[in-house]
Amino acid sequence: MGQNPTRSEQRDAARAKAREIRDAHKKSEQRRKYGLIAGVAGAVLVLGGLIGFAVVANAPAPAQIPTNLIFDGGIKIGKDLKAFTPNFKPTTADVPKIQIFIDYQCPFCQAFELPNAALIESKVAAGDWVIEYHPLSFLDGAGSPNAYSSRAANAAVCVAEYSPDNFMKFNNVLFANQPAERSAGPENDGLIAFAQQVGVKNFEKIQTCINEKSFGDWILQTTSKQLNAEFQNTGLVVDSTPYIIVNGQRYTGTTEEMASPARFEQWVTAASNG
Repeated sequence: MGQNPTRSEQRDAARAKAREIRDAHKKSEQRRKYGLIAGVAGAVLVLGGLIGFAVVANAPAPAQIPTNLIFDGGIKIGKDLKAFTPNFKPTTADVPKIQIFIDYQCPFCQAFELPNAALIESKVAAGDWVIEYHPLSFLDGAGSPNAYSSRAANAAVCVAEYSPDNFMKFNNVLFANQPAERSAGPENDGLIAFAQQVGVKNFEKIQTCINEKSFGDWILQTTSKQLNAEFQNTGLVVDSTPYIIVNGQRYTGTTEEMASPARFEQWVTAASNG
């Protein structure tokens, strides 16, 4: 395993990927506007001297949009690890809300998630915290040679869609099984096995969703929108992962500091009261 990229290098990679995604979308829109209009379709119908022409535009299908990532592209988890959905809100008091942007191939995300997972899970389950996960994908390519970054993000969104109360467990399993940087991650069968491992409901729907990468376009669009953009008028710009926000403040530190549950718990308390 090579040396981990510095945070500066990761931010540069995030910016470059965001530009690449935006440029690709811009070119796609230009092609759709100027070059993807089909010629005159069908036969020319002559009736009473009038000639009608049917012009068909070959527009791409819209991205499938998840129904439970309703917090600016994030899913919120509350008491008893229940997900907030359009039809359900877990019982919560006025407790700290943690917002975190993650890429499942990101080694710094794993460095934060693994040591803090038990603390976060216990606090959220008890109703002491709520957490909002924002899955992103910008590491496909050299950092994720078999597109594990986007496939894992898609799998997470599939679980959020069809078995939302299992999302946190699935999130933790993905980080526990994160492949080494610049190496190929589990294929779809492996992601499906992780879903089975955490006891998801609607298994067949999740299996199909993972195999068809149903939310792939949505993930690309969401990543393009959120990377290097200000988040919710906080003045904070999401330029790398993990990007962790509480009460408009960002949690930062060295890798060792980010891996300390005691430090994180103290900071959440301080930020929530600040």
